[in-house]
Amino acid sequence: MAKKRKLGDALIYLILILMSIIWLFPFVGLVLQSFRGEYGGMVDYLVPKEFSLTNYRFLFGDECKFTRWYSNTLIIALAVSALQTVIIICVSYALSRMRFKGRRALMNIWLVLGMFPGFLTMICLYFLLKQMGLTESGAVPGLILISFASSGMGYYVCKGYFDTIPKSLDEAAIIDGATRAQILVKMIIPLSKPIIIYTALVAFMAPWCDYIFASYVAFGYENGYNVAVAMTRWVWTNDYQGYFTRFCAGGILVAIPVTILFMCLQKYYVEGVTGGAVKG
Repeated sequence: MAKKRKLGDALIYLILILMSIIWLFPFVGLVLQSFRGEYGGMVDYLVPKEFSLTNYRFLFGDECKFTRWYSNTLIIALAVSALQTVIIICVSYALSRMRFKGRRALMNIWLVLGMFPGFLTMICLYFLLKQMGLTESGAVPGLILISFASSGMGYYVCKGYFDTIPKSLDEAAIIDGATRAQILVKMIIPLSKPIIIYTALVAFMAPWCDYIFASYVAFGYENGYNVAVAMTRWVWTNDYQGYFTRFCAGGILVAIPVTILFMCLQKYYVEGVTGGAVKG
């Protein structure tokens, strides 16, 4: 039995190693191509013949607006992450702890509306933002507004986590004279660190990777681009051969913040997912 168990463990580890190699291979290729010094697009070799930082120098040079696009993306992602997390926490707490007329109907309506893709409202949202001056030069605040405006509908996981916290804590605090706001801030939030981090990470990822709506709102105005829109424009240019390695370098810089966040907060991310799925 011991030999069979060891053989089974060895086989499982071998499969996991092979899967990891296959999964990491594209990322390794992206990193190597970002340091390729020779001119050209996609090539039939993986390791560059000449290593160079030329592509990274181009990104931070005067002829490229990459820093502007990167800062736009970072501003949008951070603002949406903060605002959306606050709104979701408040909505989830209200639906989890309070009982009021129409509560069940409201939750069902939001659940149904959440099944429809947001792309159905793109035209309406664009003209609405245009009337408010939040397109092209105002694309950054426009994208922030659209991203967190309906964030309360994403209460499902966070509410499920709040449901696992005993309501007796709230009742004891109310007897001691605490208000609902004090209970949320001083009791529920400290006990809900995993789900708060999970909510913030998910909220950060959506605008960080957004392309379709970001390109729609910026509408050709370069200073309003995020990195996804700007880098896509690179591969659409006539000089695709020259921009391919620059695209790879930009992809590495875009992936770094997300990778660091997930590596540092992976524990809380997993706890938030599993904790919020226990009770709904």
